[in-house]
Amino acid sequence: MKHFLFVFVFLTTHLLSAQHQDKVDFIQGKVDIKIDPKDETITGSVTYKLNVLQKVDTVFLDAQNLNLIEVKLNNKKVKLTNNGKKIVVHKRFKANKTYTLDITYSANPKQTVYFLGWKDDILGNEQVWTQGQGKYTSHWLPSFDDMTEKVEYDLNISFDKTYEVVANGALVATKELDGLKKWSFNMDNPMSSYLLAFAIGDYHKKEVESTTGIPIGLYFYPSDSTMVEPTYRYTTAIFDFLEKEIGVAYPWQNYKQVPVRDFLYAGMENTGTTIFSDSYVMDSIAFNDRNYVNVNAHEMAHQWFGDLVTEVDGGSHWLHEGFATYYALLAERALFGNEYYYWKLYESAIQLQGLTKEDKGEALIDPKASSLTFYEKGAWALHMLREQLGEEFFSQGIQQYLNTYRFRNATVDDFIKVMELVSDTDLGAFRKRWLEDKEFPFGEAKTSLVRESEDLRNFFGLQKKAMTSSMDNESIIKKYLESTNSDQLMAKIIKTYYKSLSQDFIKELLRIESVLVRQALATSTVQLPLDLKSEYESLLDDRSYITKEEMLYKLWINYPNEREKYLDKTKGIIGFSNKNIRILWLTLALLTKDYESNNTNEYYLELSGYTSPVYPYEVRQGAFQFLEQLIGFSDNNLLDLVDATQHHSWQFRKYARSLLDQLLEKKEYRDRIDKLRVKFNKEELRYISNKLISE
Repeated sequence: MKHFLFVFVFLTTHLLSAQHQDKVDFIQGKVDIKIDPKDETITGSVTYKLNVLQKVDTVFLDAQNLNLIEVKLNNKKVKLTNNGKKIVVHKRFKANKTYTLDITYSANPKQTVYFLGWKDDILGNEQVWTQGQGKYTSHWLPSFDDMTEKVEYDLNISFDKTYEVVANGALVATKELDGLKKWSFNMDNPMSSYLLAFAIGDYHKKEVESTTGIPIGLYFYPSDSTMVEPTYRYTTAIFDFLEKEIGVAYPWQNYKQVPVRDFLYAGMENTGTTIFSDSYVMDSIAFNDRNYVNVNAHEMAHQWFGDLVTEVDGGSHWLHEGFATYYALLAERALFGNEYYYWKLYESAIQLQGLTKEDKGEALIDPKASSLTFYEKGAWALHMLREQLGEEFFSQGIQQYLNTYRFRNATVDDFIKVMELVSDTDLGAFRKRWLEDKEFPFGEAKTSLVRESEDLRNFFGLQKKAMTSSMDNESIIKKYLESTNSDQLMAKIIKTYYKSLSQDFIKELLRIESVLVRQALATSTVQLPLDLKSEYESLLDDRSYITKEEMLYKLWINYPNEREKYLDKTKGIIGFSNKNIRILWLTLALLTKDYESNNTNEYYLELSGYTSPVYPYEVRQGAFQFLEQLIGFSDNNLLDLVDATQHHSWQFRKYARSLLDQLLEKKEYRDRIDKLRVKFNKEELRYISNKLISE
């Protein structure tokens, strides 16, 4: 009998995992959780209201390794199974009846919820945040890995009152009890559960408002108050632009943006609450090099494309990422001009053409396609669709699509049908060319760019003349450079044809007061001629951390007798949030003979200390790279490296594991790491032991 029951449960849960729960509609979910960051646990309850559309014998929820304390249906205990992946409620559910399902549970999530800074001695860097990407909310809440189940959620979160809690929806109440504070958030409209989110930490908030009255909360660390303006620059302008451009009112009660440390991606468009990497928190100089504007616009656009209307499955992922990428580009065009927009399209076209040449092209409806395809080819498809249909029909179609499927799910076919209906156009050829074909139509893309962009017409004209004209390249290049006021075109020409430029002409170009043009010169040059020494030195004063980093290193290499001067001039510069200039400076200071010898040990300890887990992984990776290449690793660095092999960020974890593999090939490091075994935790010891055995 037990064997039969096991087989029944296995088959039931296996079949449930392969189908939609289309006979049951979950309407509302009231969540009440308490988070213990030191134990990394969540305890709480969720009450679901569900309508049964047709009679069924089971109802299920996704629940990854959740410990069930109590489950009640209509306030009565109910039979259920919990296999560590799904909760299956066994009951003869009647058609056209509403039920209430109460689940009390605890969780010790190994992913999706991340606890940072709770095990070190640094006050103020503690954080808890979520990343549900696609289907992972079920690691901390009984919910739905299926995007098509949309629920109106309300969240109650209890936590230490000294921190700030941010989550989906409007904050409707707070209550303090026994040193804890309960934040209560209300959502008015349904959403897919993967878009549930919260972020907890030491935050301050700046409040702004859209033209249509939507409250926008901009969160920041107390120490970053001077960076709020450059980080969130243009936020309200982007919001207002998207509402007007899309033509459909923002669908949620409010909008919030919260930076967190060591985020897995650039940002995530949780409903009404974008969580993004704090590497985008920056000062006014960093803004000139790389800024939050594109990510800001991309995640904001997702509030319509992905959150309001959600894909059915991965085959329609273009409806999320391609649309968000395209509308972010449109927002940037409104801010920075038409030529900026077309240069961005050109750069992505070159990348996509590269995939085609390598026979790695992908269809936009391939659920396994790369980010480059979904994002950039997806944006190109919309650019071309707009050209084909015209402004009026394209805009009407987008509005019709969003209004038809609002708070629901859609497929690519659904979108195409709406666009065909509105425009009275057969889009079969468009679908075949841009959505189904693996190759990127570079010829069509180039034709579009040439037709619309003066910069690109000039650039392609220059390329043709450089290949066919009997004139020397510099004369041709000089003619084009002198005939344009476009910084972007000048920078592109310099990067492409730098080797064709004489010293005299480079000297002329270095007089141009453009951060972009001067940055192109800084990044393109390798050997610095003595005759242009003072001109290149002037680049150290530019408002660009990319330029400063490039020139500090190149001046240090090319003019060894002046190294102390360059180090003195750049001594206090930190650079981006990854401390790119400071880490380079410390390395060069240590390598410069007799430079501030009294401070050598202090500088080494600072550089070596940046591999510690208390720092963001971008800082740690930069320190590892310089130490590995030029100085070597201390035992503490090796411990930090082994710690990094278990990091939650897959990018950093992959880097650390690759570096460790290289070190283990050397007997010296292999022996040292072996002797450090006693200092590893359980996961680190298991990983290292397997490595040492396999070598």
